[in-house]
Amino acid sequence: MSSGTARRIIKIVVRVIALLLVLLIGGVVLDLYYPRTTKMREFDPDEVARLETAMWRSYYEKEQVRLFNQLAELLRTQYHMPLVRSNQVAYYAANAAFVFKQGRERQDYEKALPDLIKFYAEIRKLSDIPFDVDRVARLELEWWIIHRQRTEHKPGDLEKALAELQAEIYRVPLERMIEHGRLRAEAMTIRDTKAEAGRVSEADWTRINELLKESWRSLAKAVKA
Repeated sequence: MSSGTARRIIKIVVRVIALLLVLLIGGVVLDLYYPRTTKMREFDPDEVARLETAMWRSYYEKEQVRLFNQLAELLRTQYHMPLVRSNQVAYYAANAAFVFKQGRERQDYEKALPDLIKFYAEIRKLSDIPFDVDRVARLELEWWIIHRQRTEHKPGDLEKALAELQAEIYRVPLERMIEHGRLRAEAMTIRDTKAEAGRVSEADWTRINELLKESWRSLAKAVKA
């Protein structure tokens, strides 16, 4: 092969690589910034329950990468986020969860709030429901704190906090979300009680998943009423 032919081949390869990079960068920019709208009331409650059960297991087993991947899957399948954006937003939520996990008091827990605000801000950009990002992020953190400090709260506080979060996200009356909150809180209580006793069995996780299915089915019905 002559030197001239070799130079021409190199130029072609360089141009192809440059074109692919431009297309890749363009795809990422489009993924991150192209305006989209998601119908928040349209989701599969059983799939949400399956993923939430899996995320709980990852969280308590300290599997941060696995939790991140499950969050990204949830965002893609239920909020219809594109690939790159779903991973970016999943990072905010996963990081918030593990920052919170390391906390010991409210001042520590509140360090998770900036990532929760970023998380909900990204969902709000897609949402067809105009919820208040700051309020929703704070309500999310509040139920985390109530759950962590459950011995310091009266019965019913956790389920009410869970209901308040969804009532704010979906802009519906609180009473419509009480059953959702009650069932989800019951699932959490099983997990906590069994863990404190020494072990959460597969049968327990099956029951937790069933309660979460009922909870998210209740929410799906409530937001479409």
